[in-house]
Amino acid sequence: LASAAFAVLFMVAMMMYGMNTRLMLTEMLPFMYILLRIVPLVKYIHSQRGEIITRRPYVDRVYELLRRDNKPFIQDGSENFPGLRREIRFQSVSFDYHGGSKSILQDVDFTLPAGKTTAIVGDSGAGKSTIVSLLLRLYDPRSGEILLDETPLKNFRLAAYHRKVGIVSQDTFLFNDTVKFNITFGVDQMPPDDRMIAAAQKAGAHEFIQALPKGYDTVVGDRGVQLSGGQRQRLAIARAIIRDPDILILDEATSSLDTLTERRIHQAITELSLGRTVIIIAHRLSTIQDADQIIVLKEGRVAEIGDAKNLLAQKGEYFKLVNAL
Repeated sequence: LASAAFAVLFMVAMMMYGMNTRLMLTEMLPFMYILLRIVPLVKYIHSQRGEIITRRPYVDRVYELLRRDNKPFIQDGSENFPGLRREIRFQSVSFDYHGGSKSILQDVDFTLPAGKTTAIVGDSGAGKSTIVSLLLRLYDPRSGEILLDETPLKNFRLAAYHRKVGIVSQDTFLFNDTVKFNITFGVDQMPPDDRMIAAAQKAGAHEFIQALPKGYDTVVGDRGVQLSGGQRQRLAIARAIIRDPDILILDEATSSLDTLTERRIHQAITELSLGRTVIIIAHRLSTIQDADQIIVLKEGRVAEIGDAKNLLAQKGEYFKLVNAL
């Protein structure tokens, strides 16, 4: 391409020279100088063309992320969230993801009593994770209402509400920073060390943290690569404890752990759950036998509600899930 450009420009110069016999050599030299300066730029542009083509898919992905016309935006509320006193209620809630043809949740009704533990179970795709997304207000229902002590969730300021909510999920995210930073991340004011250590002790993390090369000042690596899965989960629980949330969401928090580690994590979760409103999204049903209430979802609807003993006696959907394991 650069050679072709040079040839074209040179031919233009010759034609100009042929048409104008009075064009002197001194007049040609600046033209040739400019021509020689342009050639490297043309070469550079040509070389970058391949880079642009190679990186086009990444640019398209960023464009999709930044587009505003293909995603819902959550409007912030105006009220401060004072904390949960009585209950969370899903009232005829239906939901489908933007542009989806199938409803994920259909006319869902249930109540989560304050200070109690509720487990939500069901087959893959039943709508369990969608309920978590709605509770965190990542989305709003297509129809129906989510009420906190009779006040619509959408009325509360998101920042104030999220301060009262803690979540421990299967995929624990840790920063490439110290143990101390990861435990205290998200807290408005840096807590004293004794409070941080107390949170780690309740989470069953203090012992292994002390064994690290620099204790609480040890850098855990990108996404906590220096730690085991169980250790990462215990740091996540310590992070939730130090936030002192009113509402605690455990989204498949132990599904990827071995039995021994799961038992230890379960003990830490039991400590964390005392006096809080806890919602457990469970894959292993053995971890929810002591839940005050179990909600069974089937194809986006509530199939059954009750405790483990009563649901087993009914021999319905929960009974089928238990016996399918």
